[in-house]
Amino acid sequence: MVFESGAGAGRTLWDPVVALLGDVARTVTYDRAGRGRSARPERPQSIEDMAITLVALVETLAPRRVVLVGHSMGGLIIRRAAEKLSPPPAGLILVDPTPEAAPIYDDWTKTATKTDRILAVQQRLALCPPLMRALTRSHGRLFPTDTYATMLAEDFTPAGIARTRYEIAAVATAIDEFRRHPPQLPNSPVTVLSANRAARHQARNLDVIREYHRHYAEQIGARLEECDSEHIVPAEQPAQVAAAIRRLVNTAADSFDKLPVRD
Repeated sequence: MVFESGAGAGRTLWDPVVALLGDVARTVTYDRAGRGRSARPERPQSIEDMAITLVALVETLAPRRVVLVGHSMGGLIIRRAAEKLSPPPAGLILVDPTPEAAPIYDDWTKTATKTDRILAVQQRLALCPPLMRALTRSHGRLFPTDTYATMLAEDFTPAGIARTRYEIAAVATAIDEFRRHPPQLPNSPVTVLSANRAARHQARNLDVIREYHRHYAEQIGARLEECDSEHIVPAEQPAQVAAAIRRLVNTAADSFDKLPVRD
């Protein structure tokens, strides 16, 4: 199982979920280029670049069969990566994924620009670690103590927030590209986990996002599950995410032995 985090997050996003899956299969979490323990890329990465990196990671570390799990922006990445993998993934888990076809993304460049201004302020504030700890206390409540400490040291720093700004810009660019050239429909079982709550500043878009999660699930014949959670489902409902992965693995188990082995 290879996990792809959403914008602004590295490998530690999945700590609460991975802790529940040690008996199921090998789990792989990682930091995208420029984030956490990974080297800085020579240029800003597009969603396509991130998908290519994910494919290379899978081909190196999961040469037999793989389940891809993606949160938020990570859903875009794993959907694009899935069409490049041969044989295809044994399954996909999309955790509150970015629904690029939803009308709230019709002019998302403006939202991305506004978000970037906010992040630019946070990037300067991150020079003061005690202040950043105060600003991110919600993460401190959601994640284990050691995970949150790593986030403070890697993600909530000037360098980490700079990388988040690049990722938000990458999503803004990818929206139009995904609409013009949608990823191929997955040739494997898919589960979509959709959050049913939102923070105050996101609440007005919640119903539209959930509608498009339903629409996508119906389009591809995916299983749709509602999560009693806000957007950071891996932290708020790790048991539900882990259960969805277990269910998908069990469903696909009969087909695993029929799939060709990657070279």
